[in-house]
Amino acid sequence: MTAALAEASPPPERPQSAFPLPVVLALGAVYVIWGSTYLAIRFVVESMPPLLSGGVRFMTAGLVLLAVARARGEAPVTLADLRRAVIPGALLFLVGNGFVAVAEKGLPSSLAAVVCATMPLFATALGHATGQKARAGEWVGLGFGFAGVVLLSAGDLRHVPALGLLLILAPMGWALGSLLARRAGGRGGLVATATPMLSGGTVTAIAGLLAGEPLHIASDARAVVAWLYLVVFGSLVAFSAYSYLLRTTPPAVATSYAFVNPVLAVLLGVAVGGEALTPTAGIAGALVAAGVALVLRARRVPAKVTPSPAAAPRGYSPR
Repeated sequence: MTAALAEASPPPERPQSAFPLPVVLALGAVYVIWGSTYLAIRFVVESMPPLLSGGVRFMTAGLVLLAVARARGEAPVTLADLRRAVIPGALLFLVGNGFVAVAEKGLPSSLAAVVCATMPLFATALGHATGQKARAGEWVGLGFGFAGVVLLSAGDLRHVPALGLLLILAPMGWALGSLLARRAGGRGGLVATATPMLSGGTVTAIAGLLAGEPLHIASDARAVVAWLYLVVFGSLVAFSAYSYLLRTTPPAVATSYAFVNPVLAVLLGVAVGGEALTPTAGIAGALVAAGVALVLRARRVPAKVTPSPAAAPRGYSPR
């Protein structure tokens, strides 16, 4: 009878194995590349117009992705696809990325990284406002994160209120743009990634022209190299890796870069960019990091649950 019960009983669950190599490589790409983009943006805006350079960058990346999509046999992009992506794309790439670039004209990249780390907190707040009930751990995380923002607003951002406001609006724009993109529906595959880039990049470039940014190519070689790095690695390689993570890992894993990126960005800004991290920014960064960690922990779901391939990014950001 014992043998019969043993045969009828399900085998014990095996311990969850380590992430497969493709997931490890994708996480490494998102962690390292997106963590380095804040400093790269600062190098770009030293001699390039922030909105125009960003708009052209995302338009270029979007066109490359569309070409790859066609080579893979995906249907051609339609005007409806582009129209559907205009508002989410503008929020993602004009507000979410363009405002960061403008702010970095007068603020350190390390400070920008700390503020942008609040994106999951704004996403959680927006989700709650639209009917997604937040858990207790998320509310605690929100408290920590927003306390960090208040501390920065009263300290490091107090001397540059206009740039500080743009910087705070950036993660809010990315969170709202992601929410709208998820609800817009439409195509999947690479087209779902390329159309917001193309639409949002166009809107960002137009905003740069309306703001009177000059039409010129930077003479600074470092800015040109940084811009190419952002196109190839920040927008194409890392964003493709992130799309893969969305399809194959739980959201808590895919969005974990929001906790890692600011740490690397601050280290690079101080070590390579010659930036100084103030005590206020350090304390605020610790509060934000603790808040994001609590939110991501509360969001953890069973490994069998994976997001839709067409889902928009839940974190910040293609840089």
